[in-house]
Amino acid sequence: MADGRVSETAGSGPAIVAAAFSSRRNVYTAAAANGIGFAGFTLVMPFLPLYIRELGVSDVGDIALWTGLTLGATPAVTAFSAPLWGRIGDRYGSKLLVLRSLSAFVLTKGAMAFVAAPWQLFALRALLGVFAGYGALTVSMAAESVPRERMAQAIGTVQVAQRLGPAIGPVIGGLLAPVVGLRGTFLFAAAFYLTAVILIALLYREPRTRQARAATRQLGDVLRELLATPGFVMVFIVILCLQLVDRSFAPILPLYVEALGLAPSRVALVSGVLFSIAALAAAAGHRVAGPLLLGWSPRGLIGWSSLTTSAGLLLVLVPSVWTLAAALAIAGAAIGVGMTAAYASGGALLPADAHATGFGLLTTASLIGLAVSPIVAGFISGPGMRIVFEADIVLLLLLAALVWARMTRGTTPTAPAHSGRSAA
Repeated sequence: MADGRVSETAGSGPAIVAAAFSSRRNVYTAAAANGIGFAGFTLVMPFLPLYIRELGVSDVGDIALWTGLTLGATPAVTAFSAPLWGRIGDRYGSKLLVLRSLSAFVLTKGAMAFVAAPWQLFALRALLGVFAGYGALTVSMAAESVPRERMAQAIGTVQVAQRLGPAIGPVIGGLLAPVVGLRGTFLFAAAFYLTAVILIALLYREPRTRQARAATRQLGDVLRELLATPGFVMVFIVILCLQLVDRSFAPILPLYVEALGLAPSRVALVSGVLFSIAALAAAAGHRVAGPLLLGWSPRGLIGWSSLTTSAGLLLVLVPSVWTLAAALAIAGAAIGVGMTAAYASGGALLPADAHATGFGLLTTASLIGLAVSPIVAGFISGPGMRIVFEADIVLLLLLAALVWARMTRGTTPTAPAHSGRSAA
């Protein structure tokens, strides 16, 4: 195909079957590695406040602040490096870069089991940011392995796995922590990342056709082209805002659950279940976003998902574990739909020779949200943790208004031109 992706319609007989098998294998391998990596991450990170307390920090505000800084360190550094790694991926292929990134996680997660102070956790997470970024690359790997009309489904598949990993990770971590201790769970997390390394090394095959222009254009030229592309900056803003909301819960959720009056021995497990509920709901949202894009525009899906998320978070104002679970389920599903719609819309705008670079830039938006959100949540939660949810509601309402006012009505490549709801 002209854009370098695997075609399932060109060629004949065995060639078509082989191309289809190769593209699906690549998508599922990228998705599996992504999901396993995120499972390893959430095996321990949702319980980071408890680990920081174990390291000797007793003040609730200090725990929240150290948690936010530690969670934000890696994405803060990676936000600047993601487009650069993406450009290298466009030139030389993404497989080697993903292996590099996942291997760095193996080493740093293992090292985190032996820290003696919160600043050491922070330093390891900051160092990891130099090598991180496998999330953007696996999305690009899946998207470039399929025809353009299947891009939304490929992206959604990787994002489903990215959510299913966090759905099982906290539960496994909650069960492991009482047995092996919080330190021991970091070693199990390292083993998860090692499994992902093996999967990519053995099963993923780089698409054969790559654009010749990719080796000639400089990163600055590509970034200027992308930022000048109509609609791309709006997609960047959408991803940033949705990620700000999605990642704002991590620094406070275990402490919020504890404040609801649960026994200390149950806080880790209940928090893990709540994180899993949100992740499973988001996975469902990612899964249905592709079919929804056949009849709705990205603008419509993003706008309504923002409003639905804000409505769901209103349930947090009624303090109980059950209303918190319902709020996280509604918010997770709606954010999942909105995020896949945004990535699919942005992916459709990318030049063929800047695929990984474009997804790297979009992931920079996600990483900025990932870095800033827990830090802000840690700072503003001092007067009361509920203020974090209230701030999320206000941001989502503003995003919905901005999307309907400024985002174009265009459809993704998967949407039929005659659809009556494509301009929603």
